[in-house]
Amino acid sequence: MSKSYVIGVDYGSDSVRSVLVDASCGAEIASSVFYYPRWKRGEFCNAARSQFRQHPLDYIEGLEATVKDCLQKSGIQNIGELVKAISVDTTGSTPVAVNEAGVPLALLPEFKDNPNAMFILWKDHTAVNEAKEINRYNQSYTVDYLKYVGGIYSSEWFWAKLLHTVRVDPQVRQATFSWVEHCDYIPFLLTGGKQANAIKRSVCAAGHKSLWAAEFDGLPPNEFFAGIDPLLDGFVDRLFSETYTSDKPAGRLSPEWAERLGLSTSVVVGVGAFDCHMGAVGGQIEPYYLSKVMGTSTCDMLVAPKEEVADVLVKGICGQVDGSIIPGMIGMEAGQSAFGDAYAWLKQLLLWPTYNLIPELEGLSDTMRENILTTLEEKLLLRLSEKASKLPLTADSELAVDWLNGRRTPDADQSLKAAIMGLQLGTDAPAIFRAIAEATCFGAKAIVERFVDQGIPIKGLIGLGGVAKKSPFIMQMMANVMNMPIRIHKSEQTCALGAAMFAATAAGLYDRVEDAMQAMGQGFECTYEPEQEWLSIYAERYEKYKALGAFVESRVSMPVTV
Repeated sequence: MSKSYVIGVDYGSDSVRSVLVDASCGAEIASSVFYYPRWKRGEFCNAARSQFRQHPLDYIEGLEATVKDCLQKSGIQNIGELVKAISVDTTGSTPVAVNEAGVPLALLPEFKDNPNAMFILWKDHTAVNEAKEINRYNQSYTVDYLKYVGGIYSSEWFWAKLLHTVRVDPQVRQATFSWVEHCDYIPFLLTGGKQANAIKRSVCAAGHKSLWAAEFDGLPPNEFFAGIDPLLDGFVDRLFSETYTSDKPAGRLSPEWAERLGLSTSVVVGVGAFDCHMGAVGGQIEPYYLSKVMGTSTCDMLVAPKEEVADVLVKGICGQVDGSIIPGMIGMEAGQSAFGDAYAWLKQLLLWPTYNLIPELEGLSDTMRENILTTLEEKLLLRLSEKASKLPLTADSELAVDWLNGRRTPDADQSLKAAIMGLQLGTDAPAIFRAIAEATCFGAKAIVERFVDQGIPIKGLIGLGGVAKKSPFIMQMMANVMNMPIRIHKSEQTCALGAAMFAATAAGLYDRVEDAMQAMGQGFECTYEPEQEWLSIYAERYEKYKALGAFVESRVSMPVTV
């Protein structure tokens, strides 16, 4: 009997990666990565304004390139005929304005260079004021429509971004029929969709970011949004009322995309989801174990049986949604707005002279300059980790707050800023790096505390993603700060592998995604245990972290008199 293969496609912040997987055991046959060229050039973004936009062509070109590359690399005869399904995960909330045919406006000639017509990346915080307005209005409304998203709406999410866009860009507003999350658009594209009203929306995106809930019979009513701003009047009718879990098919591959990818039209396309949700499945999530997908930001995922948490509403997280991770269980999401991004910020800061002065040095060839830059970029954080691990740690050592991109949870507030205190003339780069790394661990601890305080026990931690795999220094610090072991998953690509598991389930190769997870999971490579000698000092410093955070928050929220 011939084997069956599935493809998982993982859209990250900087690139898209596809994996070709043996559906019987989860073995990775081939993988391919495509870095978004427009994003890499910094097009359509302005970090000073927290504007981060991505052109749909980056996504479409990357999808075609990586899938075709995987098939070519596999070396398997007639591989295109053996692929049974494909599923995708994406960052989120990363929505885009579309016309009535479901085409992102940036794909139309008149909007091809307009950032407001592009996908608004999860970390775009241009809608801070709109999020605050939604929160204020909900407090005065007769129904609490934020009860399932932690009670606080974030500028990272669907409705805040929609409202900001229609306010600032009348041309986009006039051309917009509907709004679509990235994870819902790609399956629609692959299945040859022609009408925005026919897009199958994932319960993952709808429940965590768009305020959809079965209790509300779908989205909040039109009058709720029209009351926030008349510009939102009528949008609900052009969105959706029904949602789907990601173990269900969105359709089959269209003839156009079957030809473009070298696959058959019998290939099942699964309903999409966010990367962290599928990543938690790829990382073999268990009830009450917090699965931490650690990349540019973190998404902290938890599943619990419905009957055990039916009456619990956790305040200040990114939502709790039936079936958003594993169908039949309540999926809970939290996270940090900057994790790997915090280390990347310091790296860019320290490399400023390298980028700006080395090109001016005489006597160096272009190749030598490139080698210097590449070496420093690759080794800087590694060397900082080595040096930081050897520094003495006291209660008064340099201390940081990790809100370089605002705070996601607990209690979303993207207007907050980071801080470092305790600097002196003896402070060096490794000391600052350690303080920032420690702050990201303290931010993670605040999330665990919130779950526990609200009645959701945390039995342990599962580490997934690039930071978990590449930084023993940070992972050991995490275990010490949390006073909890953290298991590191073997897979380099848990998000793409999770997408492959959902693809296999959508195609009927497994009855439940739990069965796919059991058969296709790769297990864990190591566990970091808390080091008892560090627990008391980290506990003391965590209290200082909370005090510094409270001070920063009080200053940011103070009215300014001009």
